[in-house]
Amino acid sequence: MSEVRVRFAPSPTGNVHIGNIRAAIFNYLFARNMGGKFLLRVEDTDKERSTQEAVDALLECMEWLGLDYDETPLYQSTQEQHHLDIAKSLQDKGHAYRFVKGENEVTLFRMPWDLENYSCIRKIDQQELALHADVALEVDAGGVRFATISRKGKAVPMEACHAGYKDLKVFDADGKEIFDLNSNYESIINDEQNVNITDGSKITWTRHSVFFNDIIKGELSKPLDSMKDLVIVKSNGSPLFHLANICDDITQNMSHIIRGDDHVENTYRHVLIYAALGEKTPQYAHLPMIVNKQGKPYSKRDGDAFVGDFRTKGYTAECLFNYLLLLGWSPGDEEKCSREDAIKLFQLEKVKSTAAQMDMDKLFNLNGQYLDELNDEEFLSLVSPFVKEYSWYNGDEKLLKTVSSLMKSRTKLVTQSETWEYYFQLVEPSDEKLIKKILGKEGMKEALLGCAETLATIDFNNSSELEQALKTSAENAGLNPGKLNQPVRFCVTSANGGADLMDTLALIGKEESIKRLKHNAEKFCLA
Repeated sequence: MSEVRVRFAPSPTGNVHIGNIRAAIFNYLFARNMGGKFLLRVEDTDKERSTQEAVDALLECMEWLGLDYDETPLYQSTQEQHHLDIAKSLQDKGHAYRFVKGENEVTLFRMPWDLENYSCIRKIDQQELALHADVALEVDAGGVRFATISRKGKAVPMEACHAGYKDLKVFDADGKEIFDLNSNYESIINDEQNVNITDGSKITWTRHSVFFNDIIKGELSKPLDSMKDLVIVKSNGSPLFHLANICDDITQNMSHIIRGDDHVENTYRHVLIYAALGEKTPQYAHLPMIVNKQGKPYSKRDGDAFVGDFRTKGYTAECLFNYLLLLGWSPGDEEKCSREDAIKLFQLEKVKSTAAQMDMDKLFNLNGQYLDELNDEEFLSLVSPFVKEYSWYNGDEKLLKTVSSLMKSRTKLVTQSETWEYYFQLVEPSDEKLIKKILGKEGMKEALLGCAETLATIDFNNSSELEQALKTSAENAGLNPGKLNQPVRFCVTSANGGADLMDTLALIGKEESIKRLKHNAEKFCLA
């Protein structure tokens, strides 16, 4: 087998979407599994929207996720003259033509007329359609246009390339043949003849389809009578995506094209251009779409959709890499998969063809697993930059280190560290519903103030002594053992949960804990 060569070819026109980077991950894993090359191509031909800022963000994103590429990145804008030369060669060989559309003149790739010479085209069957009497059938250098009849008798416009209507014959109401496309084809494409038929009643033609074998989806096909000739050079003289994309894939000697299934429609046309160029067509694999809970394409409206969003929110690169590879592929029974295992196990044939649903809860919990596996120093280095940006942080690095170690196993996102404020200073409760629920019971104020008196007599560094003091305080207030734990936590931290209460109180310290307990009990409990 020849060397596997695949690429990630984003357009630097904005933030990097998770759908795009998922495609990069699958290309990367396939190349590494097969011992091949993973290349980067920056498709920066959209001069108005492509920016250096977007390129920098792309490169930073790939570095963060550990997507190391082989060879020097290819910037598509540097290949423009080559693209135009190829367009000219296609035109010289009759595979492309210049065509006036409105006020503009463009270059189009002509769908092949010599269908028998294309291994990616096959005959399907004979077709027959009734024509709508009020719409003329037109044939010119740009294709075939007419209208058929809907069930309600209305005109249904139809338009396609000449090849879509190979063997086209037009008949009048008496069944007499009045036009034959095959015998007029050369004069029509040479713009020597334009056909306008107003008395046609029905047409017949031989339907053909273009097809290719997709590694993930199997054989895919599309009738040629549903396709138009394809614009490959715009009116301003710049090459369009289709031509530039194919030319660069040939230049970079791509063996496989792995991309999202929103490109399937493009691929039907691309295999025809490869054949017209006399180049070997790469193998295609179209990845399933990433969708929301409603089954629609996942977008910014559904939540975080760009790689930078997840990084800012505190997801680790390892977690995001792991989760995105699960969107369409599975390593087996376990969802958590190291990069090394993913490279070893990855197979394109095992990628699912059905849409992959984005599940933020699953991603959230997976990130918690990754954080929990870090050692204390690694977690501290990850969380410190976030904590140091919070207005309440007082610069106590020793305390931060202790808090970080305590909270690591309870943290799903490092941005949750914003809630650690109570370890560094007094935080008054602000949630009215929680205040009423936890502190609003009759006698709670006296119970908490009594607890403060008891706590003042014990060693906070002795966990069992601290736990016993809370039980004793509850019993003294006529409550079941443990019933004061939540109110005490709420008064000291203003939080409704967190690390082990004894550990939390010990870390905040005896004097500070008692001070807060009294302050918030006096202020928020019923009189």
